[in-house]
Parts: sequence; C-alpha cells; structure tokens
Amino acid sequence: MKEKKKILFIDRDGTLIVEPPEDYQVDSLEKLEFYPGVFRNLSKIVDYLDFELVMVSNQDGLGTASFPEETFHPAHNKMLKAFENEGILFSKIHIDPSLPEENSPNRKPRTGMLQEYFSDEYDLGNSFVIGDRITDVMLAENLGCKAILLKDEEQGRMEVEKEDLGDACVLITPDWNKVSEFLLKTERTASVVRKTSETDIEVFIDLDGDGRTEISTGLGFFDHMLDQIGRHSGCDLKIKVRGDLEVDEHHTIEDTALALGEAVKKALGDKRGIERYGFALPMDDCSAQVLIDFGGRPWLVWDAEFKREKIGDMPTEMFLHFFKSFSDAAGCNLNIKAEGQNEHHKIEGIFKAFARAIKAAVRKDPFDTKLPSTKGVL
Repeated sequence: MKEKKKILFIDRDGTLIVEPPEDYQVDSLEKLEFYPGVFRNLSKIVDYLDFELVMVSNQDGLGTASFPEETFHPAHNKMLKAFENEGILFSKIHIDPSLPEENSPNRKPRTGMLQEYFSDEYDLGNSFVIGDRITDVMLAENLGCKAILLKDEEQGRMEVEKEDLGDACVLITPDWNKVSEFLLKTERTASVVRKTSETDIEVFIDLDGDGRTEISTGLGFFDHMLDQIGRHSGCDLKIKVRGDLEVDEHHTIEDTALALGEAVKKALGDKRGIERYGFALPMDDCSAQVLIDFGGRPWLVWDAEFKREKIGDMPTEMFLHFFKSFSDAAGCNLNIKAEGQNEHHKIEGIFKAFARAIKAAVRKDPFDTKLPSTKGVL
C-alpha cells in the first residue's frame, strides 16, 4: 500500500515573514523581513522529516486598487527564492485575495482552496497547520489536522481557550526552534484501533515519552506486565481493551499483542537513525534476556518454561503467544530466555527486559538520516 503524504500547511505573513504592524501588507521589498529562525528550522524539518510543505495565506484585497498585484509579487517572489536557496520548497501555494466581508469559501479558516487534500492520498490526521492567528487553528480543526500557533504562549492560550480549540492546538510558541523540536519528537507516535467480533482494542504509543501508562485489559496481571513495558521502555503507552473474557483470555492477549506490535512498527516510521538492537537483566533469583532487532522480519526464539498453569489471571501458555504475536505485527526478531525459580519473577523479568530492549532499540538521533542496515531497507 502506498504511504499517505503528510503536510505542513504553513501561513505566510506572521509565520514565514514578519507582518508589518502598520498595514499588514508586504507590498514592497523594504517591508520584507523573515521570521527569526525560520530558515534554520524549516531546513531541519525538510532534511529530517517527510512532510510536504503547502503555503496557505489570506491576502485581503489582493488585485484591487489598494493592493495591486504588481506590488505584491516582487516581495513574494523574493521570499520564495530565499527559501528555495535553502532547499525549502513549497509544493503548492494557495492564496485567497477576498475580503472578510465577502465570506468567500476559500478564505481561511474555510477549506475551499484545499479540497484536493481531502483524499486517500493525504494523511491529514498526522498533518499540521502552522500559523500566527486563531483562524489557522480553526483551519486545522476544519481539515482534521493539528495546529501549531506561532504566538506568545499566554496570549495564544487565551485565544485558544476562548474558541474551545484546545484539542486542535498542540503547541503554542513564538519560537521556530520549539516548532522544529516538537515536530521532530511527535513524528514517533502512533495510534491503532483493532476491532473484531472478539475484541475491541485501542493502543497509543509515544516512543519518546516519559514512561506514563494507562492500561485496562480486564486482566490484572496482564495490565501489570503491559505497565512494565511502558515504564521501563520510557514509552508513553495507553491500552484499552474490551475482550471476550467470558470465553477465555486468549483473544484479549493475542489481539493486544498484535495491536501493540502494529503501533510500534507505525511509530518507528522509516527507522532512520534508530539503534535497532537491544538487552538483558536480572530480577532477584531470575535472569531474563531479551534480544530484539527491528529489522523488518518477524522471528521468535523462546527459551522459558513455567511450572504453574497461571500467574495471576494470565495463563502461562499465553506468554509465548504474546511475544510471537508482537513479533509478527512489529516485524522484529525476538530471542527470549529466562531462568529462575520464582515464576512471577521470571515472567516479570522477561517483560522488563523486553521493555529495556525496546528502549535501547528505538533510541534515535533525530539528526542521523542513515538507515541502520547495509541492505538499504528495513
């Protein structure tokens, strides 16, 4: 399946260039001033992320006697050339010249100019609108994107709260440095929803989180083990499961592993700059070793035996099945070995070692564009 395109819809005045305070029109070369940090940070975004750049701007009355096009284009073209010289190219430029009182369907925050992006070719849910006005946040909500508001934090928060746009606006800052840092980080999140006749599962993961977890599967011991994955990997992890536990635990555990594996694979993206491999640890009387390779090929080697039928409310036969399902969905090699006397310690050691293996393997240098493979693909 062809990967969908993600877009940064970027406002012009007040975002790429400084908006003149006296008349809001950049209608001469003398008024052309670039927003501080915009070149350096957009260059990072272009070099290290896979967003398509689209400019979207309202230019009130462009083409009228008060704002003739011949005064607009010299400064506009000079601006575009300056960005082009830094390797920053806009795939499309959408400019609406209408006045507010005209109520044009093309004027932000309306989406009349942007209908082509409502298609299966684009991933609007993982796209962003970047702008300096509350109408840019409204545009993001209308597109189904997230918004980054380039404004003083206190003032911007007041505007967002007044319009009840907190869910749409994910960052408020006047600093392009923080914009690029945010985008480099949020690239590694994923949500997966898996619904069958047997289970209904929602998984969210942030590979660069703080180890915060919200886990609810209906199985107390399974919740405890999944919590270990989040806390010891450093990933933020939310898992909500409604399964047919009146039948048994099998479908709940298997489908959760499949959804979690899919989420990790999705969050890793193209895997450029990751460490790829991972780890082992002791736990009291036990030793647990989990070796992982996010190399794109599923495989499981399992060397652990359990004498009890259940630990808590989780059948021990499902431990192997959990990691096999995760391996299949994540496309990773897993080599798991555990020794010891205490069955609880043994499986908890495995889950903790698994978490630490993930932490080591998904660690990423955001400025490293190399793929950790001699094959050129993972």
